[in-house]
Amino acid sequence: MPNQILKEGERIDQLHSSDVKIIQNKDVFSYSVDSVLLSRFPRIPKKNATIVDMCAGNGAVGLFASKNTQAKIYEIEIQGRLADMASRSVQLNKLDEQVTVINDDLKNSLEYLKPSSIDLLFCNPPYFKVEPDSNINENEHYTLARHEISTNLDEILTVSQKLLKSNGHLAMVHRPDRFFEIIDKMRERRLIPKKIQFVYPKAGANANILLIDAIKDGRPGGEQILAPLILHESDGSYTKEVFEIYYGKQ
Repeated sequence: MPNQILKEGERIDQLHSSDVKIIQNKDVFSYSVDSVLLSRFPRIPKKNATIVDMCAGNGAVGLFASKNTQAKIYEIEIQGRLADMASRSVQLNKLDEQVTVINDDLKNSLEYLKPSSIDLLFCNPPYFKVEPDSNINENEHYTLARHEISTNLDEILTVSQKLLKSNGHLAMVHRPDRFFEIIDKMRERRLIPKKIQFVYPKAGANANILLIDAIKDGRPGGEQILAPLILHESDGSYTKEVFEIYYGKQ
């Protein structure tokens, strides 16, 4: 079946700590460590819940999360090629009854999902604003995945506020240099940040990944700033914590 489900240039990657297989292609934007960390960051409802992965790409975050829950999962992705890869990964993992891929613009989410109905939203969004001096990649797939062209932070947070139940969670991965902007814009929409973690490529380096878990209509106060997560040792190998995320406990 794996060979039959793949198209030209595609491969299957697997997170060794789980059974999930993801169809990838070097010509489009593939999942990386930020997707893996995001899928494990929030508390995931086990059942009788609805989860949405916004800006889903090839579906990695929602598919990784599926192994920890019986909740219904929706993957929303605007790029047809990535949505197709996500749909075939759903088939590959035999998750057709649990995971549904929606190939559409994020702003049309409410055409598929009821307002105030979602328990948990994941989002690995485009990180970069489009400025006059932006280094826009010529590859359309990379450009849309990296830059705020098809959607932006304001739209993502507005859609999140509409979709989430009261006390529902938005788990987002982003860049640390937009931390204060993200916090301010979340609070404007009654999305109260509660859990925050900065991720560092190695000890002594600046943070390069930001993880945030916000609660709709949450009460201010009680915020948690988690211990820093360091990805690599000085020799380039994974730290023990990250190794276990990828390969499980040895």
